Amino acid sequence: MRPRKSDKVFEITQQDMLIKHQAFLDWIENWKEKLESIRFADLSKNPAKIAIISVDMIVGFTHEGNLASPRIKGVIPNVVGLFQKAYDYGVRNFVLLQDTHHEEAREFSTYPKHAVRGSKESETIPELKNLSFSDLFKVVEKNSIHPVHGTSFRRWFRDHEGVETFIVVGDCTDLCVYQTAMHLKIWADAHQTKRKVVVPENCVETYDLSVETAKKIGVIPHDGDFLHKTFLYHMKLNGIEIVKKII
Repeated sequence: MRPRKSDKVFEITQQDMLIKHQAFLDWIENWKEKLESIRFADLSKNPAKIAIISVDMIVGFTHEGNLASPRIKGVIPNVVGLFQKAYDYGVRNFVLLQDTHHEEAREFSTYPKHAVRGSKESETIPELKNLSFSDLFKVVEKNSIHPVHGTSFRRWFRDHEGVETFIVVGDCTDLCVYQTAMHLKIWADAHQTKRKVVVPENCVETYDLSVETAKKIGVIPHDGDFLHKTFLYHMKLNGIEIVKKII
């Protein structure tokens, strides 16, 4: 007869796992805390070769709606500041990837209804729209968390082949930002194309939903701190440059 696992053995195994994982989590925390800032001039001497890719900086994730998050709203000043610094440096390539969902979007089976086409939620945040150079913005509408599937983003690439450095900002770190940065890097690697993908940590964020709250409303929890750090690490692991901020 096979021996039964005692509760004590299970607890020891679980404790061992926590100890093992803690060392890795400590490493990620230490790495994040030591991120360094970088200047635009260090990214490229030619601002025409730089593009700012803003992901889902819309009303529905910041100011109002089912998925509005105070954490994401909190990075607005940093994102707006980066846009202004980029423009002052000479950057003129600004792409705004934005959820603009079909009324019955398939994504709504996974996430609460949000950013429906024609609604205020799907609009660019006013803090960006109010910038004096907002006429330069190229808005790319998307109906999923991916930047290319079913969008016009690929067409923009064909018209901007000279861009070599992509700065990705917005939300969420572990969802649309991750998908965007990884697509940019993986496509370049697959096609042997010179490309730098940069994510400034102070300009990206994700939402938080505690286990306790998730249980009450019957959804999947989402640890914002853990996932923000983990996905920054994962992007770094895949050759994406993670910096503290761009100055």
